[in-house]
Amino acid sequence: MKPALRVLSPGLMTTIQDFGRVGLQHLGVPVGGALDTVGLRAANALVGNQPNMAALEVAYFGPTLRVEADEARLAIAGADAELTVFPDETAAGGRRIAGNRSIKLCRGEVIRIGSLERGAVLYVAVEGGFDITPVMGSASTYVRGGFGGWQGRALAAGDGIPLCRNQVAERADRELDGLDLRPRKVIRAIVGPQADYFRDEEIDAFFQAEYAVGHGSDRMGIRLSGRAIRHSRGFDIVSDAIAPGAIQVPGNGQPIVLLADRQTTGGYPKIATAISADLPALGRLAVGMRLSFVRVTMEQAQAARRAHIAMLDGINAKIRPRACTIEELTQRLNDNNLVDGFIEAIA
Repeated sequence: MKPALRVLSPGLMTTIQDFGRVGLQHLGVPVGGALDTVGLRAANALVGNQPNMAALEVAYFGPTLRVEADEARLAIAGADAELTVFPDETAAGGRRIAGNRSIKLCRGEVIRIGSLERGAVLYVAVEGGFDITPVMGSASTYVRGGFGGWQGRALAAGDGIPLCRNQVAERADRELDGLDLRPRKVIRAIVGPQADYFRDEEIDAFFQAEYAVGHGSDRMGIRLSGRAIRHSRGFDIVSDAIAPGAIQVPGNGQPIVLLADRQTTGGYPKIATAISADLPALGRLAVGMRLSFVRVTMEQAQAARRAHIAMLDGINAKIRPRACTIEELTQRLNDNNLVDGFIEAIA
């Protein structure tokens, strides 16, 4: 039997994502990929994978997964969530584990990921990765197009996602120490490219306003709710290319920040563009969270990009071996009916 992760419950929106399909927008193919590329890198680093290896992107409410391999090492990084491991799918109780760490599981064990808190997404990487054939150079799922990932869709109950490894390396599990994966309340942005469609006072008002992440936000873009921005030259332009982080203003004046699954071209004027260094933090924003934008220059954006790359290069230095606590060891022994002997041995 091929090693796999069996989906017992899929969660709200669980897809397979890597860094996306770069270089195909001229053919109408969106880049896609992870909303939070830092979280994806961190999860992969915890299990020793390459940064771009495909992992599960979990949105809002997570899946329940059963290990159908002799061993599998998983890593969870991103938003906070209630994480519970069970010896099998019929067991009650289970043991709670922390996030931003790796964990070695054995055949039949089950991990349940509950509601996400303080963020919209987290990532589940598997040591060695998933055995999935890339489409157009990427394993990312593009749900609107129905291709990539696992059968071009979000995971469903009963899916068996094949793994590349049946066993994992013998080593201690790891945890992240000091990597900030929280959403950000202030996002840096450069004015334009269609700033001439707005009066100066409207541009100033945009940067002074506070917005809420509205319902209808998804992997394509964040729909903001707040002060409406008035156009000075109408709200239609000749469709042009859409950059990541572009902030469109449609006819109702409520901005839309375009994310990973953004369309390749668009016909609304763009008042500003979020800088690349802040795109991962944008991808973490959940419905109801509030944010504002601060205007920066191109030079400041370039400096922020250099600092962001330096942070990415330093992720491995923030990973350390994780020691098993007495509470975790006791729970593990209790799950296997060995706790009495353990207590007698240390008494």
